[in-house]
Amino acid sequence: MQDEIIRYENIGISFGSKKVISGFYLRILRGQKILLRGKSGTGKSTLFKMLLGFEKPSEGSLYYRAKPVNAQVSWEIRKETSYVSQDTDIGEGRVKDLLDEIFSYRLNREKSSPEKINTLMKELELEKDILDKNFENLSGGEKQRIGILIALLLERDIFLLDEATSALDSELKKKVVDHFLKHEEWTLFIISHDREWERDKVEIVEIEKED
Repeated sequence: MQDEIIRYENIGISFGSKKVISGFYLRILRGQKILLRGKSGTGKSTLFKMLLGFEKPSEGSLYYRAKPVNAQVSWEIRKETSYVSQDTDIGEGRVKDLLDEIFSYRLNREKSSPEKINTLMKELELEKDILDKNFENLSGGEKQRIGILIALLLERDIFLLDEATSALDSELKKKVVDHFLKHEEWTLFIISHDREWERDKVEIVEIEKED
């Protein structure tokens, strides 16, 4: 039997007095690829932020590896998952310096090497000189690919991907999706409007907006 990784149980989300989600249930098992679809404003990104401890549900319960999510469990989730946010502005300064900082932490120290970076940069069609450019001056597509690069370098097998391919052209979308889906052992929780994610291996979950 596959391990349960994430479970949303009767989750409700409200923004002020406005309820956007109620009674949401989703169970994600190890190795599953789940694509969450729905119109803007349906609280999809908030479902990710709950796992990471940045938001709380207005009702219902959330579990990670069968443990109720609290501040301590959210910290475990941040250490065990790779999150690619739809907000691509992850820092300022040279790209190389951003990478060095992320991989200077004890937890990440052994996970990055020039060889790994070069291999993944080629796959993501990033030129070597991008490492010397300031992150804030990159295009939206370049920023998105740097975010994906970091997520892959962290060598985790649970990914939260929030519109991770939205700024890429069709060829790059296909490359990125191919890379993620070739790893059967990876657990993917995806929010995306990109049709490229609609593959046989991916289960689509529609989320309806409250009236």
